[in-house]
Amino acid sequence: MYVLEKGKKMSSIDVKNFAKDASEVMEPNNAKVEVVNVGGQKVMKLVVQPGWKWSNDIKPLAGTDSCQATHLGVVVQGHITCRHDDGTEKTYGEGDAYSIKPGHDAWVIGDTPAIAYEFHGAWQI
Repeated sequence: MYVLEKGKKMSSIDVKNFAKDASEVMEPNNAKVEVVNVGGQKVMKLVVQPGWKWSNDIKPLAGTDSCQATHLGVVVQGHITCRHDDGTEKTYGEGDAYSIKPGHDAWVIGDTPAIAYEFHGAWQI
């Protein structure tokens, strides 16, 4: 056991299952976000459907012109294109790790849902 905070102990191994142990489940338009807290960290599973686009599906909820979250994750299925406010545009897919700074739009490419796991960031919904 090791101490996270004064008086709180945590096992040296912490395992959480997204289907059984999610502390949050959000289902904005064309997406599902499941969150687990593991090892004192938030980890998100994102499933975004074909046709999903941040500026169409999340922007009305977020109330910002572009996504203002930082994202750090890995895609395990599908493909996403992200365009940053600075003009940079990248497409990433299965097996790609990514880091995205605030100020961007993103959308699913193709007919396959995109599934990603994120280790930093939060959707503003």
